[in-house]
Amino acid sequence: MKVDTASSSDKPKIPLPTLSQINADRITQLANQYWSPQTKESHLPYDASIVESIYQAEILGSNFSVRRIMMLEFSQYLENFLWPHYETDEATHAHMMSIIVMINEKFRERVPAWQAFLKKPDQFPGFFEQVLRASVAEDNKSNNMREQTALLLFLNHCFGSMEVQLCRDQVKRLVSLSMWISLQEGRRNQEFKAVPKWRKYWRAIQKKDKPELLEKLSWERRYLQRLMIKFMRILESIPETGELDSHSVRYCERFLELMIDLEALLPTRRFFNTVMDDCHLVVRCQMAPLTRRSEGQLFDQLLNMLKFYARFEISDETGDPMTDRDMTLLHYSRITSLQKAAFSKFPDLRLFALANVASVDTRDSLHRHFGNLSEKALRAIATYLHLVPPEGKESESPWHRLDKEFLKELLISRHERRISQLEELNSMPLYPTEEVIWDENVVPTEIYSGENCLALPKLNLQFLTLHDYLLRNFNLFRLESTYEIRQDIEDAVYRLAPWRSEDGSVYFGGWARMAHPITSFAVVEVAKPNIGEKAPSCVRADVTVTLSVRNEIKHEWESLRKHDVCFLVTVRPTQGIGTKYDYRKSMVEQAGIVYVRGCEVEGMLDASGRVIEEGPEPRPELEGDARTFRLLLDPNQYRLDLDHASKGTEDVYETFNIVMRRKPKENNFKAVLETIRELMNTECVVPEWLHDIVLGYGDPGQAHYTRMPNEIPTLDFNDTFLDMEHLRSSFPGYEIKVKTDDPRKLIRPFK
Repeated sequence: MKVDTASSSDKPKIPLPTLSQINADRITQLANQYWSPQTKESHLPYDASIVESIYQAEILGSNFSVRRIMMLEFSQYLENFLWPHYETDEATHAHMMSIIVMINEKFRERVPAWQAFLKKPDQFPGFFEQVLRASVAEDNKSNNMREQTALLLFLNHCFGSMEVQLCRDQVKRLVSLSMWISLQEGRRNQEFKAVPKWRKYWRAIQKKDKPELLEKLSWERRYLQRLMIKFMRILESIPETGELDSHSVRYCERFLELMIDLEALLPTRRFFNTVMDDCHLVVRCQMAPLTRRSEGQLFDQLLNMLKFYARFEISDETGDPMTDRDMTLLHYSRITSLQKAAFSKFPDLRLFALANVASVDTRDSLHRHFGNLSEKALRAIATYLHLVPPEGKESESPWHRLDKEFLKELLISRHERRISQLEELNSMPLYPTEEVIWDENVVPTEIYSGENCLALPKLNLQFLTLHDYLLRNFNLFRLESTYEIRQDIEDAVYRLAPWRSEDGSVYFGGWARMAHPITSFAVVEVAKPNIGEKAPSCVRADVTVTLSVRNEIKHEWESLRKHDVCFLVTVRPTQGIGTKYDYRKSMVEQAGIVYVRGCEVEGMLDASGRVIEEGPEPRPELEGDARTFRLLLDPNQYRLDLDHASKGTEDVYETFNIVMRRKPKENNFKAVLETIRELMNTECVVPEWLHDIVLGYGDPGQAHYTRMPNEIPTLDFNDTFLDMEHLRSSFPGYEIKVKTDDPRKLIRPFK
């Protein structure tokens, strides 16, 4: 089990300064002298050295201390001093970085960030260009990883604020069709052949370019490629073992977050996705040493998200979702083009070239065919497919990797069989396990400060497809429920106080209302999988507990109803009997929480072992304190656990020693997740007129009934209105027109 066992009390908290500390602070004194609105009448003239001094002492000197930056933000440093005195030609690096840090702090505090720039919007393009150049610079100033990470975070905020015209005007130039100037020529022609209309637009762009602006435009269009090259250089400089620069790791994580956000938004991904693929960014990240270090756990999770969006089932040309059939045809076209290359160029691969697609598109099969090829042969195939530059043109893009291991991985990862997103979702367990519950990269603690990124999907203003919208909500709701489940489990285990007895067994020194030690647990039924599925169709288990507790608590346990969700927990405490538990420290370490599995109650068993059905009849009275419940386990999770057990690991289902229930009002998460999953398996979920509005495209006013193309000409109100007087009083301020004035004919139903 891989969990972050750091206790919440050990996490860095951001102390809030008191009023007396604020007044006595150097920043407050400088603010009173230069920019505070309260002392506007007595301000000293603007001095650029003050910006430099504050940046060196309070921001860079404090190692980007959140407390010092909060003080600067509280004093309105950006609005009243930095931006009003910013001039593109005169601004220093410290001035630019100070603005960046202040904007990032506003986003961290979730306050409006862009209003300050509305005072001098004409300076923003120059400021944005200065930021872009600083983010790809290779001079001494660019060696500070904290600064580079701050620049990336600012860019991420800009790309995420496309609804703000100030930002949109700057960032849209970086991700338009013109950025394809950075593609290899062969790859660009291949893309134009697939979508001929883009070639026409490409020529039109080239004709419009003014010669005097060509150098600047070319630099902008190649910017994102330069940024990716710089990132790959930093990433591959991190060693697999030995000393590690944590700031470089943070930079790499923030960079992947930026890439995910670019890929997860249709206006930015349409042309950028091809450029990222041409740079082989995902493959380079997969092979990086950081992924094999424990410090790279968050990086690995972000990389999985990037891989998911890079291969998302959407047409970059039209923006329409692609069906399973479309994705299969795309996969087949890639494999057949590879087979053609092998057939025409390499006689050694004749067997591969003549085989059917299904027999050669697995990773093992591709590795078997390409593993023994020489570096020269692999490069020739990759060149034929326009994946790497041809021989003699390496100098045009020297950052390409051309070694054998990389070329082999590039060909395999590009052509291996993809798993359908829907298949992946349907095979996902709905209950959280210990690996997710205590992973603070996806389920942060209460004191999450916002300084580091999380491997979480974001709810933007726009979504790629309806599937994307539902999937993000599915994942976020699942993780939100997981946070509450974690609190409940830790509280229950703390109250039960499990200790290790002298014979190695678990002794419970306390008691809990919502959890109880398990007397016995057994899986009683594993049904055959349905056709086309891998997981069992149903897994039932019986759990027995001895309820030697007060009558009202026993009644609560006996009142567990069908579909109530419970959790089975395995604890292996290392502390001896009598050791006190500290609720401020991690319960995972103290109590030795090893496994957590969710389950659903089917019912309580009677004396003859049958489920007691719910109904009007009174429940049978059971003797003694032992009660047995029939549980339904998650079939997908059961299959995964058995797969692990078959490889020699422990069988999870023989280890449970605690069963925990939750309050019914807080315990509906499984039903909600099942509903979202069923919606994602349905063809049509929302009507056509609402579809684009949900995804964040078009004019929301178009969904109003008066502007719909299929507006209903007449509506029969049936017996809604009693008489004409009732009809007129129901529409005050409107004139009711009728075809006749005869009161005998003005009767319901009205149309």
